[in-house]
Amino acid sequence: MSGNVTKVGVVGAAGKMGKTLIELIQASEDLRLAAAIEQPGMPAIGMDAGECAGVGSAGVQVVDDLASRASEIDVLIDFTIAAATVKNMEICAQSGTAMVIGTTGLSSDEQSRLHEISASLPIVFASNYSVGVNATFQLVEMAAEIFGNTVDVEIIESHHRHKVDAPSGTAITLGERVARGLHRNLDEVAVHGRHGQTNARDRETIGFHAIRGGEIVGEHTVMFIAGGERLEITHRAQSRTNFAEGALRAAAWVGGQPAGLFDMGDVLGLNN
Repeated sequence: MSGNVTKVGVVGAAGKMGKTLIELIQASEDLRLAAAIEQPGMPAIGMDAGECAGVGSAGVQVVDDLASRASEIDVLIDFTIAAATVKNMEICAQSGTAMVIGTTGLSSDEQSRLHEISASLPIVFASNYSVGVNATFQLVEMAAEIFGNTVDVEIIESHHRHKVDAPSGTAITLGERVARGLHRNLDEVAVHGRHGQTNARDRETIGFHAIRGGEIVGEHTVMFIAGGERLEITHRAQSRTNFAEGALRAAAWVGGQPAGLFDMGDVLGLNN
């Protein structure tokens, strides 16, 4: 890194999250925008990244080739789609560029490759970079430990109509934390939606339900349902700013770390 300033690259620079990241980087004293990447053919190619984000000139042109810029940045932030993220990981592995990845929907093979690359590169990989959501992860695991096998657990998540994967990565992480608190294997007990003759509910299962519509930024509710009471733990995101702020906090943190795979709990000091 250059002094105390972290040089950041943003892929998906013309998307909603990319623009929010660029806006916040431009306002930061500790981070500097060093690269802005978009997929080939996008109208933003060739534009100034700051002007594309609506925050004035940043002096960084949006390009369609990460490999041409990877050696110029300390940390790459990637909130794109699985196929693009895997390609970006390979490029960063060659250039030694640290990564902050918020992409969800990676296949088991893609996650295996992520683990392999993290053996030589510091990577923060999290399903959600919101500080509030990471507090929610802690809370649902605690609630699961308290309730034990006395409750049915259902997870409901809502997102905008453009989201391409379901359930959300955040919902899956919530399920994993609940399962950990209940000493269960999520892969064995997860039930995704219900239709037709489902028979009586099995207490061991953890239900997932996905809602898609409009421009919902992100809502997650975990319901602990007992015979005479119900506890609901809900997080509602009102803008993308909280996700972007968390990702930038991770970017400032990961540049000083050794090779390894980290999550937002590491960034926030919750895994100590």
